Amino acid sequence: MEIRKASKEDIKQVSRVYVDSWRTTYRGLVPDDYLKELSYEEAEKRWIDFSDNENEPFIYVAINDEGKIIGFASGKSIDEKNFDGELYSLYLLQECRGLGVGRQLVSAIAKHFKEKGIYSMMVWVMKQNKSGLGFYERMGGREYIQRISTFGGTKVEDVAYGWKDISVLCFE
Repeated sequence: MEIRKASKEDIKQVSRVYVDSWRTTYRGLVPDDYLKELSYEEAEKRWIDFSDNENEPFIYVAINDEGKIIGFASGKSIDEKNFDGELYSLYLLQECRGLGVGRQLVSAIAKHFKEKGIYSMMVWVMKQNKSGLGFYERMGGREYIQRISTFGGTKVEDVAYGWKDISVLCFE
């Protein structure tokens, strides 16, 4: 497996991972209609727009031995009183979960931040996403704050996890 910074040519595959991952991860957490309405085309536009943002956003991809993108993570700098960077997203195809791909992608994001002089990071996770919460807790994240988000008319609770020193996330 290879982890590398994404290029514009990767956005189509990133969008597929995004939509497919939402449909498996959030089934039962957000309305089925919301998940059915997700489209690869809209996701592609979203990730192109994300890449063109002024907060220096970036995406790293995980590529399997067949050259297929199986997961990705994105980050951006933020103006928040306790954290300078945000792990904006982490998505893996269902069959690739539990294999260390997520850890490697989070590490790539942390290393990128450190190279840019950003030493703290946070991530938002749906409170009902127990596997996501467990993952970030195992990675050393500490619960920080909560908020309410809305998906397809359904309100969900989000929890922010943070790392004051992302050095603990930078491993080979």
